[in-house]
Amino acid sequence: MKLYTFHAAPNARRLHLVMDYKGIKIEEEIIDMANLAQHEEPYASINPLRTVPCLQLDDGSLLTEVVAMVHYLESIHPEKPLFGSNPQERAMVINYNHWLATQAFMPIAHMLRNGAKGFKDRAVVGSLPIPQIPELVERGKMQLDDFWPRIEARLAESEWVAGDFFSFADIDLYVVVEFSGWVKEGMPEDATHLRAWHQRASEILG
Repeated sequence: MKLYTFHAAPNARRLHLVMDYKGIKIEEEIIDMANLAQHEEPYASINPLRTVPCLQLDDGSLLTEVVAMVHYLESIHPEKPLFGSNPQERAMVINYNHWLATQAFMPIAHMLRNGAKGFKDRAVVGSLPIPQIPELVERGKMQLDDFWPRIEARLAESEWVAGDFFSFADIDLYVVVEFSGWVKEGMPEDATHLRAWHQRASEILG
């Protein structure tokens, strides 16, 4: 296997936290997204979507979505499971992964990509030159303001995001907290359960 990655990017961060937690080592090639290397050859031909990270399997097949990469690594490295131990727990993890993607990751991404000058004509990941829509910055903030009390309420009733076990959903939330700092909209001061969860997760993830 070979992993094309850029460690600072939130999606790559999700994957690397999983790899570190499980002790997985994969050959890496750094794609410098800060200098738009994902749009240059040879990477643009290897992954025409021009997204990072990208995992090339031994037979040459490509996985371009982090959730698929994590599921694949979980299947070949089942120790220290990140999707629970039974069908219901697995469903809960996937449920919260999707919820975090739509209710937290995407609003933050909209705020960043539609507001930062460095993303001019790159408001959407990939190869298309998509112009910024400034109104999406405010909409993203509204969604994130709604998200924080909802995750606070969830963690008031559950030690971890998906239940009483640490999972990939917790890794995703951990990266959400980091990513929110990019738009200066981090954890609310009064989110005591979220902050206690973050301390527990930090002790596990280092």
